[in-house]
Amino acid sequence: MDEYCYGMDFEINSSRLSEFSSFINEGVEGDLTNHFTTNEIFSSRENLIEWVRGIVYNLGFVVVTIRSDKATGQPGRKTFVLLGCERGGKYRKYKPDQPSTYGTRKCECPFQLRGKPYCNGDGWILQVICGYHNHDLAETLVGHPYAGRLNSTEQAVLVDMTKTQVTSANILLTLKQNNDHNVTTIKQVYTARYTYKRSLRGSRTELQQLMMMLDRDKYIHWSRCAEDSEVVSDLFWTHPNAVKLLNAFNVVLLMDSTYKTNILHPTRCNKYARAAYSHCCCSQCST
Repeated sequence: MDEYCYGMDFEINSSRLSEFSSFINEGVEGDLTNHFTTNEIFSSRENLIEWVRGIVYNLGFVVVTIRSDKATGQPGRKTFVLLGCERGGKYRKYKPDQPSTYGTRKCECPFQLRGKPYCNGDGWILQVICGYHNHDLAETLVGHPYAGRLNSTEQAVLVDMTKTQVTSANILLTLKQNNDHNVTTIKQVYTARYTYKRSLRGSRTELQQLMMMLDRDKYIHWSRCAEDSEVVSDLFWTHPNAVKLLNAFNVVLLMDSTYKTNILHPTRCNKYARAAYSHCCCSQCST
């Protein structure tokens, strides 16, 4: 059956495809054929897919590549790309013998588009195979697991901003300013940042990564393992400049909560530290 599908002649003219779509959609509301009927010739396959995705995002659904092929000179093989609704087809269980307790987005949606090279081979054209859905369209794609994915350009922006220690909220704001159609959520930004940092760590654990970075940046560190074990129970590290400051100013003001440091700016903290030092009457400070 699969060999027959691959060997089928997909060279169907656009008028017959429109008639087929109209026949199926007779009496069915929400036919989207007109949204994708165009005489435009796209410069490449990627431009065709980008044009389609720009329309479907506004309509409230997502398309995925169902099948594609490239002509290699063998009989029955032609260059084409078949796009369909993400909810098309049936869910295939990972373990067929075990019943699944989870739901699925698949509902055998028949919506399909087909792109193929133009007759002279210069550019691509789009044809509508079936233009309707058997499910309701989403009002918004915000939070959608597929629509919210970062493309290669957005991923590069996220990596660069992560390296400069920009917060996730500011990264998301930058992505939305660069792309008005961006529907990424803060959770997806956190996930992308974690994936990037996890790729840097490789097979090392978090503690091994920390020890490696302490050695790389020449921090002063000390660790102690549990008795009769290689499990680290205590770890201390400090920057060499902090040791120099401690030796130069051996009177240290300790603050029990970090939120006070955020509320009281460093300039204020310096003033309070000086005031505390000037009013201190202990023998160590007086010397």
